[in-house]
Amino acid sequence: MKKILTLLCAVFIATISFAQSTQKVLFKFDKNYFEAVDKWVLYASEEGDAKLGLGFIYIDEEAGFTLNHEREISITPSGLKNGNGLKNTNIKMRLTPNSAKVSILTTEQIKELGLPEQPEWLKIYKRNSEKVSYLKSIGYYYNHVGASKFALVPLLKAYEKEPHFNGLEFELSYAYNAIGQFKKAITVLEKAIHNNPNNYYFFRELGFAYKNLDRVEDAEKVYKKGISISDNDFEKSEMAVNMAQTYFQLRNSAKFDEWAKLTRKYAEKGSRYAQFIDYFESKWDKK
Repeated sequence: MKKILTLLCAVFIATISFAQSTQKVLFKFDKNYFEAVDKWVLYASEEGDAKLGLGFIYIDEEAGFTLNHEREISITPSGLKNGNGLKNTNIKMRLTPNSAKVSILTTEQIKELGLPEQPEWLKIYKRNSEKVSYLKSIGYYYNHVGASKFALVPLLKAYEKEPHFNGLEFELSYAYNAIGQFKKAITVLEKAIHNNPNNYYFFRELGFAYKNLDRVEDAEKVYKKGISISDNDFEKSEMAVNMAQTYFQLRNSAKFDEWAKLTRKYAEKGSRYAQFIDYFESKWDKK
């Protein structure tokens, strides 16, 4: 009897180990949700290692990154197995920066599970996919989660169609600045300002691009213009603290004091930007 129990325990442990090792071999949960847009994905299930959630990630033009949960997948020694009797649940989950990483299904795995290349319902959310407004929104969602390199494709497509569409030039220049393509940002922003010289967001982004290209005088001039036309104290404080940081790095005390004063004028007491000025001042003699 002891030998039988020992054998059964060994088989049980081996089965669990197989499920766990199979999951690790078949699936790499190494993709952020914004890297898996318009893809079938697997993600961790609350029921343990032997089960995974199956879903499709897309961008809702109104709500942003969304996971459409369809069913559960079991991992067995013979491979993948659909759960829930193949009945789709279609539970929509809005994704946030804290969402766990997912595993993108390969073409072979999609076929193994009997899935279409893309679900039929996706057409509903793609019906406006060629419109400039849709493309700009998609770019916005990528920018909003710090995935600006993915924002460029839809934004550039929209820019070719209607460059001065409301908000588009800002999103495109923001994306270029975020990935360090400052010269391209400047090209977009110069045209944007020529078309609309009263948008302080354009000056904020242009100043940032100049600052990062070490064109300090140009950055200062642009930031001053942006502050003068802005009605938003937070944005004013952001422009001011960027110049204060620049002059801190250049060890120009007179200019630093000028921009530090402006930062404190517009930043809320105790805010992050106000704290930056305190920090710069505390490190002035230690750099």
